[in-house]
Amino acid sequence: MSNLVFSHAGESKNATKFVGESRSFQITIDEPPSLGGKDEAANPVEYTLASLAGCLNVVAHLVAKEFGIQIESLKINVEGDLNPGKLLSGDSAERAGFSDIRVKLDLESDAEPKLLDQWLTVVRDRCPVTDNLANATNVVIAL
Repeated sequence: MSNLVFSHAGESKNATKFVGESRSFQITIDEPPSLGGKDEAANPVEYTLASLAGCLNVVAHLVAKEFGIQIESLKINVEGDLNPGKLLSGDSAERAGFSDIRVKLDLESDAEPKLLDQWLTVVRDRCPVTDNLANATNVVIAL
């Protein structure tokens, strides 16, 4: 199968606010007041967590269908730990990104626990956002 190309492009509105588009969808990014923003939208790292939850949702349902698992309900809670020292002052020895991300799936299904364990393994393996967060991805930033 050939690669799909996804993109996002936009414009800085001020030091903390960015408005862009992916396909025909506008996405606004801002920071909370504690980080200098006006709290007009989620911030970049919150979108990262939301992306992970959204991607896991899609893959969970896709794989459930393949496994013959009926999902009655699925809730996904994602949280991450991030030390803002490097972002704010550049002098932290810690990395700029999340040190840990925790995902809790609250699944209602009548499937057997052993089948659900297999399902979860496949979901983790096939989720593109999980893969991008768990593995190094070549990122090129240029003018």
